[in-house]
Amino acid sequence: MPMSGANQSTVSEFLLLGLSRQPQQQQLLFVLFLSMYLVTVLGNLLIILAISMDSRLHTPMYFFLSNLSFMDVCFTSTTIPKMLSSHILASQTISYSGCLTQLYFLIVFADMDNFLLAVMAYDRYVAVCHPLHYTTKMTHQFCALLVTGSWLTASLNALLHTLLMARLSFCEDNRIPHFFCDVSLLKLSCSDTYLNEMMILIVAGLIMISPFICILISYILIGCAVLRIPSTKGKWKAFSTCGSHLAVVSLFYGTIIALYFNPSSSHSAETDTAATVMYTVVTPMLNPFIYSFRNKDMKGALRKMVAMGFFSAHC
Repeated sequence: MPMSGANQSTVSEFLLLGLSRQPQQQQLLFVLFLSMYLVTVLGNLLIILAISMDSRLHTPMYFFLSNLSFMDVCFTSTTIPKMLSSHILASQTISYSGCLTQLYFLIVFADMDNFLLAVMAYDRYVAVCHPLHYTTKMTHQFCALLVTGSWLTASLNALLHTLLMARLSFCEDNRIPHFFCDVSLLKLSCSDTYLNEMMILIVAGLIMISPFICILISYILIGCAVLRIPSTKGKWKAFSTCGSHLAVVSLFYGTIIALYFNPSSSHSAETDTAATVMYTVVTPMLNPFIYSFRNKDMKGALRKMVAMGFFSAHC
């Protein structure tokens, strides 16, 4: 179907092939993804509510955690509802503009997750290595500035890549081997993608690698500080404040490295799909469990919130 525009694209919609073409597998995947989406939304919203309702959690660490939970809800909401609606409506198509819109928000929320994990690593570095200066360094204004700066950078980066994608032409092949639109759209273009690839390599690479280096340096310094603590109990207490964040970082970057930084010869459709699902669905779902499992303050706030809800329901 012809489509007018500056990019002279002859494609007005794309076909999202999803994870399987077998009807029985599609039914199972629908139930599985619906369950994971509901758990993700409920778990992350509970984290946000617990933090907002408990004044003891009004600290920089939990401020960043509530923002991360909000990002995880938005991140999964960018892809999963479209996948579920496609199954219900028995239609795998997504419009050209809808695909670019999904790409934009996917980049924004992925970048925000990346930045927030780096900011949280810096917060843990200050808490462990400079505890006496923590309140003066991590002020409310500085924390708000870090989150605002992250939003601005993520939005500009997403806008850059979306506009560069919009200038490309898409001719005949409109089949996307995923359940959402991402930078793999470049493979379907029938025009020169050199500029797009260079911007992904330089700008997106810098945006992904810089926070990772920040996290790495923060944890090296934290590790050195923890090793200088004489007592085993003191070492364990210092490390326990970082354990949850370290687990989330490992899960987040582990799937990204498996998906984008492996040699192309070792890639297969199955492994790429598994890594994509881990990155976009499983990690946001597990984050609330990781942060609340061994966190006494978080578990206490959740119990308090549940108790308040139970009490109000019986009054």
